[in-house]
Amino acid sequence: MILTVAQLSESELLARIFPRLHAGTSMLLGPGDDAAIIAVPDGRTVISIDTQVQDKDFRLRWPNGSTSTGFDVGWKAAAQNLSDINAMGAVATSMVVSLTLPSTTPVSWVEQFADGLSAAIVALGAPQCSVAGGDLSGGSELVVTVAVTGSLDGREAVLRSGAGVGDQIAVCGNVGFSAAGWALHESDHAPDSFTPALAAAANLFARPEPPLAAGPLAARAGATAMMDISDGLLRDATRIAKASGASLDLDGAVLRGLARGLEECAVVLGADSLTWVLTGGEDHGLLSTFPAGVTLPEGFVRIGSVLSKDAAEPVVTVDGQNFKSADSGALGWDHFAV
Repeated sequence: MILTVAQLSESELLARIFPRLHAGTSMLLGPGDDAAIIAVPDGRTVISIDTQVQDKDFRLRWPNGSTSTGFDVGWKAAAQNLSDINAMGAVATSMVVSLTLPSTTPVSWVEQFADGLSAAIVALGAPQCSVAGGDLSGGSELVVTVAVTGSLDGREAVLRSGAGVGDQIAVCGNVGFSAAGWALHESDHAPDSFTPALAAAANLFARPEPPLAAGPLAARAGATAMMDISDGLLRDATRIAKASGASLDLDGAVLRGLARGLEECAVVLGADSLTWVLTGGEDHGLLSTFPAGVTLPEGFVRIGSVLSKDAAEPVVTVDGQNFKSADSGALGWDHFAV
């Protein structure tokens, strides 16, 4: 018999969750009171929040037979929020979590969620970040909301609006792999048929690996603009372009080089790997701009240049041309268009 959340009181469920939550060095008072207390040595707090909704952001069971375990959803919830803090050049200090749970949710799924959340914090390189508490509620579908705070540790935040003419455009981390993994999950290719290359893409979709050391490193190196690639390289580059009032041009040859690691997935699915690189979201890599004379920090790859600030409408081009996807699909993720 599977124990469900409906068979436990809120206190009993929390008693199973709390011991599984990671406690970092920033937490002065953790779960148990009306609010937690987090140290803010820098005197400034960076804060972000993200929500995952069942059957909108994840499925418990995918068309190809894959499942989203509680561990997977917890990992992704941590990764996407830690990435937003990283994209400001900051270091995460604390997290609070809100869970809406259908009454039939297995208690083991919730325990796995807490384990995945804590495992990601440690494995991705944010051990100082504490899970300081949160909230539980019931509902008709699973909803996971995580808010995270961070510290700039004496640095200035890197915004989207600082790109200047002549700046280098660079990325750090994976691009396109999560999109390939999503396409595999939505296909009829069963997980037990995956080659190592396909399994790697599927795993990176389920458990993204944002480069958390890269944000502060880029800030120290003089990054002029930066953001997390959550909705696709083109869509997020356009956000930097508009915020900075600049036009950006991406190097197609470099991007096609990045796409080579996805060619096996593309052949299996009859897809275009370059489209995944340019439009696929949820890898949570970093998109940054740096002054022309700056040596890019370790892990960053130059993919283009900032061209001008005099265009009537800032644009992002590839080799000077507007990009058209092979399938004429959307050029990035939009929560309200899908």
